[in-house]
Amino acid sequence: MLRKTGIPSALVATLALLGAAAPAHADWLLLNMPEGVTTMSGEIRSLHMNVLLWCTAIGVFVFGWMIVSLVKFRRSQGAVPDTTMVHSTKAEVIWTIIPVFILVIMAVPAARTLIKLEDASNSQLSIKVTGYQWKWQYEYLDEGVSFFSTLDRASDAARQLDSGVDPNSVPNYLLSVDNPLVVPVGRKVHVLLTSQDVIHSWWVPDFAIKKDAIPGVTNSVSFEVKADKPGTYRGQCAELCGRDHGFMPVVVEAKLPADYAAWLAEQKQAAAQNLTAAN
Repeated sequence: MLRKTGIPSALVATLALLGAAAPAHADWLLLNMPEGVTTMSGEIRSLHMNVLLWCTAIGVFVFGWMIVSLVKFRRSQGAVPDTTMVHSTKAEVIWTIIPVFILVIMAVPAARTLIKLEDASNSQLSIKVTGYQWKWQYEYLDEGVSFFSTLDRASDAARQLDSGVDPNSVPNYLLSVDNPLVVPVGRKVHVLLTSQDVIHSWWVPDFAIKKDAIPGVTNSVSFEVKADKPGTYRGQCAELCGRDHGFMPVVVEAKLPADYAAWLAEQKQAAAQNLTAAN
């Protein structure tokens, strides 16, 4: 068959090897920081890649220098160690200035990015997030909407000892909730984080956000989901907050503005009905 098509067998073998390596390459890419779906996540990933390149270059230089020195100046080549104290002011100045210069190059953009994450100006939606053992409370400060978000019933049932439920049969096991946080795409959201009991941490990898919720302290962070990235994004509490720490997921649904407005109207109507029933 190969002779009839005129394709060299070596080329076919190479293409087959590359095809087999493609899935493995994709798996390796998962080890890197994802780009995310917010406007800031792309900038954060770019900062991450720049710092990674600097660290890689430094590592290659240092270990390369060490390997060359070990090979070139080994005893079998007649190298004789220096037994006297050698002091070079010029060398010390150089190896002090260069690292400081590299640190400044990395620190300036990092500080700029951190300031942007904390900047709540021009926010279009403010949400207070309170951590409990082991659930989240979301309060839409300007809308009068508030609810708790806990582990969904299917995951909660499967996690019980001797439940007889196969966790692999539960979609998004331990990463689903009964009431997700809902936000509109294309709008800046200001999140105020605190805790009612112990330290929690609100972490959504696709947003490049991980912020601690501390009792008596209000932390702040902002994000804006890109207009073309509606969807469901999952995270977890990233702080060891107690025995059920692993059962405290974070789920955010990013909706188109029209869908978000419809959802918000339903929530307000339900809140009004509950208030009427309570009175």
